[in-house]
Amino acid sequence: MLYFSKIRIFLITIFTLFFVYIFLSNFIKSDDLFFSKKINLGLDLQGGSYLLLEIDNAPVITQKLQNSIPSFKKYFKEKKIDLKNFKISEDKFLIFEAKEEDILQIKEILEAKEDNLINNYYPRFKAHKFDFVEKNNLFKLSFSKYGLIEIKDALQNQALETIRRRVDEIGTNEPNIIKRGSDRIVVELPGLDDPSRIKNLLGKTANLSFRFIIQGSEETFGSEKLIFEDGSESNAIVSKRIILSGENLIDAKPSMDSETNETVVNFTLDRVGAKRFGKATTKGIGKRLAIVLDGKIISAPVVRDAIVSGSGQISGDFTFQSATDLALLLRSGALPAPLNIIEERTVGPDLGQDSINAGIAALIIGFLLVIFFMIFKYKIFGIIADTALILNLFLLVGILTLFEATLTLPGIAGIILTVGMAVDANVLIFERIKEELKNENNQLVAFDSGYEKSKSAVIDANITTLLAAIILFFMGSGPVKGFSVTLGVGIFTTLFSVYFIARLLTSIYVIKNKKKEKLI
Repeated sequence: MLYFSKIRIFLITIFTLFFVYIFLSNFIKSDDLFFSKKINLGLDLQGGSYLLLEIDNAPVITQKLQNSIPSFKKYFKEKKIDLKNFKISEDKFLIFEAKEEDILQIKEILEAKEDNLINNYYPRFKAHKFDFVEKNNLFKLSFSKYGLIEIKDALQNQALETIRRRVDEIGTNEPNIIKRGSDRIVVELPGLDDPSRIKNLLGKTANLSFRFIIQGSEETFGSEKLIFEDGSESNAIVSKRIILSGENLIDAKPSMDSETNETVVNFTLDRVGAKRFGKATTKGIGKRLAIVLDGKIISAPVVRDAIVSGSGQISGDFTFQSATDLALLLRSGALPAPLNIIEERTVGPDLGQDSINAGIAALIIGFLLVIFFMIFKYKIFGIIADTALILNLFLLVGILTLFEATLTLPGIAGIILTVGMAVDANVLIFERIKEELKNENNQLVAFDSGYEKSKSAVIDANITTLLAAIILFFMGSGPVKGFSVTLGVGIFTTLFSVYFIARLLTSIYVIKNKKKEKLI
């Protein structure tokens, strides 16, 4: 019935006023405001930087093939099969040689579908981890399609988290970091006009290691020649044996060395790292310890005493900014693979403001046209529908504010579409009421029947739109998601405003004017 109990009227009023208050909090600047949440503006509205990063998987694939060699040797040795001449080719193949009499057995092992410890995945993907070919006693193994998917997926997830930690430490407002395909990551940084620093941070793998410098001028099997990043020395021969890696770091922060008055980076190691570092520096007193970052020596101090405290410092030709960035990189961890910036865009705040102005102008024009049409067509009920429409807009923006959502230009388009859909529901109801009045003399019954009999059509129309919004949210990305979110939330606020706010106002007017000959 059109009747609303006092408790129901009270709950509708409180609910509506609550979200109107949240809506207004976006426009009130006060430190004492009870509710301080605000809606965030996206990159296209606020201005900022857009970066599309591509993960270079090739070095990791080569490394994983290299790491699999000991497993192959150990496994086949247990099977009493002798393999030799292991090597990794330039085209990403693991190659080894076998005896003629062992070839058939090796093939059976690699092709086994059950309990295959060396070439698994079959129970899960119905395919093996490695594909292989055999010719003239030489086996050539490469990662299968599913093996590559597993590697790329793990690399992308790890890179995403590392990028997020680095960006969060800089303090950028509401960054948007999402996957794109199987080997790309999109980074949107609203409000950041100069992306040079963030590009520098994201471009560094930050692979830290501590290794001893050894005597000699030529590379050997267990050593390599590395250059100094600051150019203080040309190069040095460094042992490939890693004493300590960045994985053992707990914390790193910039500071000033009180003795030399230089900017340094102090670091703290975990328990395992402290034990290993203490053991290495005890045996290496008098040797130079190279601190290597991304294949370049950033510092190579002489070990004077054993360092067993689990903490130390990295010195070099640092400014405070470069020391801060290095500490940030070490805290956030190393990227699993190098990243290449393949697309970069910067949206200025002026262009963003133009987008806001254009979107607001479109919203106001559409809003006013709808309001005038409803008043012209339905008179007082048009005013009721328009009141519900305005409150619907407040509810929609209020809910988005409550979740501190990011509003984009497509999001504004979703709000504009919601305005049209909200009026569409009222038009269906009012036209149904007119049909009921032709056969019903009691206006209260006609109005109530109009709301009830049009409910299925209104709900069906909104459910189909909601399904489209859900599909857009899960299948789309970036701006498309912004549109789907505002559209989806708008559907729920529309139904509330139509069947609670507009119906309440309609019932109040109809009950007070039920003796009038014609209400609509």
